[in-house]
Amino acid sequence: MKLRIHSKLPDVGTTIFTVMSKLAAEHQALNLSQGFPEFDASSDLIALVNKYMKQGCNQYAPMQGVAELRQKLSQKTLELYGAVVDPETEITVTSGATEALYAAITAVVHPGDEVILVEPAYDSYEPAIRLSGGIPVHVQLHYPDYRVDWDQVQDAITPKTRLIILNSPHNPTGTIFGEDDITALIQIVADTDILIISDEVYEHIVFDGRIHESMLRYPELAERSFVISSFGKTYHATGWKIGYCMAPGELSTEFRRIHQFLTFTSHTPTQYALAEYLQNRSAYLDLAAFYRNKRDVFLEAIAGSRFRPLPCEGTYFQMLDYSEISEKKDADFANWLTVEKGVAAIPPSVFYHGRDDHKVLRFCFAKNEDTLCKAGEILKAV
Repeated sequence: MKLRIHSKLPDVGTTIFTVMSKLAAEHQALNLSQGFPEFDASSDLIALVNKYMKQGCNQYAPMQGVAELRQKLSQKTLELYGAVVDPETEITVTSGATEALYAAITAVVHPGDEVILVEPAYDSYEPAIRLSGGIPVHVQLHYPDYRVDWDQVQDAITPKTRLIILNSPHNPTGTIFGEDDITALIQIVADTDILIISDEVYEHIVFDGRIHESMLRYPELAERSFVISSFGKTYHATGWKIGYCMAPGELSTEFRRIHQFLTFTSHTPTQYALAEYLQNRSAYLDLAAFYRNKRDVFLEAIAGSRFRPLPCEGTYFQMLDYSEISEKKDADFANWLTVEKGVAAIPPSVFYHGRDDHKVLRFCFAKNEDTLCKAGEILKAV
């Protein structure tokens, strides 16, 4: 007898990141699709992980994370954003930002609750909402500048709205929030019980003199927000899967109730290593200049091509409009570009529930300069 399984996510397949990276490997294409650095983490940081392994820090860390790491994160948050965050009750170390996102959504979304998503949206948000019985409500960024229409957000709010999920700097578009966005958001949530999940994993990758508008800067937003970030993006170590969530005590209590049964705790020696490495402030303060240079190298490499760059204010992703080249759907064009030309990118339509297609691809420039230049030569010949 064949077993019957009633899937909770019947329309969810393998993520586009896995699909495109596999296709790139099969065709020896330059992989500018999945968002991971081509270069290694700092040798000093790697040595610290080894140091703490040798010192015997190899058993379970506390469920909420190593105390030294939470203390250093609290100090860093005060320095950067002027926010006082209690390391004991308001910071939880997680197994990557994706785990933190899942735990936060699961902690507060009940069956029938509505959750506002700003599209294009990172692909882990909606499945987590649906698994909790929540109802995704989609609001689209305005193409081609990818700005939030806050009037549309306001119109999307109903008595059932429980949560708004935001992401700045934004994946996949590379846009960031400005002061006007924060002002509008404060007005929208004032006198409501609406919570916020703020995905801020690219917080240190903001370009051209702009600043990162963290929810933590604004007490009226911080008091209702889960703020989630990631060491993987900051320290070129995405495979280590160490992230964290900052939230007020009441929200953190609910968050930890989920976290303790999801992963319980995260890799112990790496937490100790990160705590010590956070003393090296230049490692995160200089990150924006590091990636701005890579963005500019990539843009220079494709100059003269028929690809049109859209503004990139942050993250390590560059959106390129290919409408002068092809009428193919973005998924088809991404496959063609990988197989026939040898450069892999991500089709952003996968980040829309309706598969909206603007004839744009997302390219990751967290790569070595020779890779970016080689990709540019290929793209100029398309």
